[in-house]
Amino acid sequence: MFRTLAATLLLCLTSTLGLAQSWPAKPVKIMVGASPGGGTDIIARMLGEKYQAALGQPFVVENKPGAANTIAADLTAKAPADGYTLLLATNTAQAIAPHLMKLAFDPIKDLVPVALIVVVPNVVVLAPTVPATNIKELVALIKAEPGKFSCGSSGIGSTQHLACEAFALATGTKIVHIPYKGSSQALTDLVGGQIQLSFDTTSSAMSFIKGGKVKALAVMTPKRSSELPDVPTLAEAGVPGVEMTTWYGLFTTGGTPKDVVAKLYAETVKTLQLPDVQKRLIGLGGEPGNMTSEQFGAMNKADFDRFGKLIKEVGIKME
Repeated sequence: MFRTLAATLLLCLTSTLGLAQSWPAKPVKIMVGASPGGGTDIIARMLGEKYQAALGQPFVVENKPGAANTIAADLTAKAPADGYTLLLATNTAQAIAPHLMKLAFDPIKDLVPVALIVVVPNVVVLAPTVPATNIKELVALIKAEPGKFSCGSSGIGSTQHLACEAFALATGTKIVHIPYKGSSQALTDLVGGQIQLSFDTTSSAMSFIKGGKVKALAVMTPKRSSELPDVPTLAEAGVPGVEMTTWYGLFTTGGTPKDVVAKLYAETVKTLQLPDVQKRLIGLGGEPGNMTSEQFGAMNKADFDRFGKLIKEVGIKME
């Protein structure tokens, strides 16, 4: 019996090590809960290219926009636990949406945190047609015509949505929220004047800002962005206590062998240290991740609790 048990344990250990050593032996999917062209998609495709070059297998991005990014998360949570389905997620699906909708998966238990990729500020951006050059002027315009101004977001329960609601609450203004299926669509309508403002991430909005297509009035972080040094923080602009950042992190299916997760984490750390990746992430206004998988998991849980409290205070509900 002892020999049989020992042989069984050895076989399990050998199988686990074999899986880690052979992974990836076929194409890997990177699920993205937003439409092509937005910040999540941009980062996922950049990672996919680097993983493919280093590991020798295709890493294919699949866009599944909608439902506050949770469609992609749901598909990842229910995929085989073998490391062949990854998720490039944001705190929208991982820490906000669970407080607003009934999900068929547990974002804390059913998805394994692999690595924090980048943290980016949210930024208040205006359509070029809005005659405001600072936050004070913007607030005055909104108060003069309550209900006329609308903010676009990547969906109900996104960080953009929460930022908009928190801003309106803090400034005593009424802003109509318009949810989209991704940042790229919202920003396109912002440029065209169909909506008046957005509280998008710098990762999505930076090219529009630097191209002069939209006006950046304030970043929603405690300190200014190095990529937007002339843009004040929201506190500096006269609205203290309203901060918002969006993080992008890599997850995989719960139950995936730890050795596979460790191999993916190690490759991600190497990728994040590449000069061109650093330049790209910093160019998006972000701060590249520098956490262990365990630290990232703790950060995810802390945000889950923090956003749950904010949602109750602001009174956000699914429409």
